Amino acid sequence: MMKKSNAGKHLTKEERVIIETGIRNGSTKSAIADTLGKEKSTIGKEIKEHRKLRFRSSLPRPCANYGQCRLKRKCTANCSGFVEFRCSRRDRSPGACNGCSNYSHCRFDKYYYDANEAQREYEELRTESRLGINLTEEELKSISDTVVPLLKKGQSPYHVISNHPELKICEKTLYNYIDNHVFSLQPGPNVFQLRRKPGRKPSKKYHDRDAALKKRQDKKYLQGRTYKDYLAFIDANPNVNVLQMDTVYNDEINGPFIQTFKFMKFNLLFALLHEEKTAEEMAKGVDLLESILGTELFVKYAQVILTDRGPEFAYADKIEQGNDGIVRTRVFYCDPMASCQKGSLENNHELLRYVCPKQTDLRELGLTSQDKLNLALSHINSQKTEKLEGKSPLTFTAFLSKELFQKLDAFGIHLIQEDEIILKPYLLKDQK
Repeated sequence: MMKKSNAGKHLTKEERVIIETGIRNGSTKSAIADTLGKEKSTIGKEIKEHRKLRFRSSLPRPCANYGQCRLKRKCTANCSGFVEFRCSRRDRSPGACNGCSNYSHCRFDKYYYDANEAQREYEELRTESRLGINLTEEELKSISDTVVPLLKKGQSPYHVISNHPELKICEKTLYNYIDNHVFSLQPGPNVFQLRRKPGRKPSKKYHDRDAALKKRQDKKYLQGRTYKDYLAFIDANPNVNVLQMDTVYNDEINGPFIQTFKFMKFNLLFALLHEEKTAEEMAKGVDLLESILGTELFVKYAQVILTDRGPEFAYADKIEQGNDGIVRTRVFYCDPMASCQKGSLENNHELLRYVCPKQTDLRELGLTSQDKLNLALSHINSQKTEKLEGKSPLTFTAFLSKELFQKLDAFGIHLIQEDEIILKPYLLKDQK
């Protein structure tokens, strides 16, 4: 056993291999920490940070009684027989499923720690942390609006940070921002003198706004949800109903933003209008879709959602789970720069662009409400297609699922007579 003289130092690849071996042998975090001369918390954070989801449970809820369920696993939020599944090995110590004797039989989420993968992620994070500032323009402006007036009054960085914990930065970070002229990127006279400047030579790397502001993305939501995982899921569940999802807009700042969905089973395009393109807003869009269709139809026809890796779709858990906490769908993400992987929806965007062409002000065009968007969807989905052998998506939906057709009709998406279909921008203009 090593003394903890190694505490405080970064983990090496060799030490990560020891951690992986310890997990595989069923060692506790304390035992691994003692072997490496580290704190137990260091080992726990390392495993939690770098373990990967290797298998996603197909159960609606992680219920320990699923094997003896008397309700045929039709989970409800108030089920009296629900007992949350907890795994002492996965959830406590050592914190991953490597070497578990029940690995091949377990029906719940499985996490795996790989030393080589953990080392690669560590090196990438170390490189990224030296590039630019981990802030968006909005976050920088918010910090600047609070900090700059106080510093101009002669207050010390420590005093400012102590009085404003909502900034969520430490004194050293604030000194770094000041020393590297970060606040000078903001418009106006944000230059000020500190009573005590850092002794090191100021860096020049933050003088370029585009190079400086670089919010680092948390990509943990991709674990178990990549396109490779999607293909494996579809291979194991060939009859699953897929819903493709994306966003369409002309003005990235002011909107409006159209959240598009395609029901692959019916070749039918659905869409919702938003004023913001945020992850929270898009997750609410999925909630709204469920409320429009009803939970039963949503679960039936949106068993899988395939979308791209845009930051507006990063709330995977909120998309997958309903308000009752029960899993209602599975979310998967296309590879970067691979829109062709959801090419069917991309093709439908061309039809939408006939009515909402690019490089136009969509509000001036007439797209001012969900009703106007429903009008466009009605005409798009009433057009006959060769893929459906001369039927329109709405007609095909009415034939296969009368319940879904009625839900769409009640929402405002109606079947248009063949000769009345319009796929031109003037469709959205108010008729006088």
